Amino acid sequence: MPDQAAESALDVLDIHRIMELIPHRYPFLLIDRIVDIVPDVSCTGIKNVTINEPHFQGHFPSQPVFPGVLLIEAMAQTAGALVVHSIGSSAVGKLVYFLSVDSCRFRKPVVPGDQLRIHVDKRQRRGNVWKFDGEAKVDGVLVAEAVVTAMLTDDE
Repeated sequence: MPDQAAESALDVLDIHRIMELIPHRYPFLLIDRIVDIVPDVSCTGIKNVTINEPHFQGHFPSQPVFPGVLLIEAMAQTAGALVVHSIGSSAVGKLVYFLSVDSCRFRKPVVPGDQLRIHVDKRQRRGNVWKFDGEAKVDGVLVAEAVVTAMLTDDE
């Protein structure tokens, strides 16, 4: 019988499954697909950056750059999806709230046409608080990194 964790590591979560895991919707859903997911350990989210996203109208009209704060939000959404996917059915009726960001660094600008690969690794979990190391890359080049902390709580 195959190892369930190894089998789950091969899962790809499409946009419909992501929307079942986290409450975000357009224009604030920043993950298009999740690949390489290992429950309770790590996963990689994919974000295809396109010029028709609303923030590019003002950031910046003559030189569009994907906002750094949205890179961090994409890390948090990837981590949140991992938390809910890992917990499974006991996460029904709960939300993952972003608590903090630490050690954040922006290395290179992200522009329309880029494909972000956002990788998060669980650093620790204490009760309902989870901490992750996050990296965002374009074509294998690190563009941003941060430590994000989130809390799982009842939806009220």
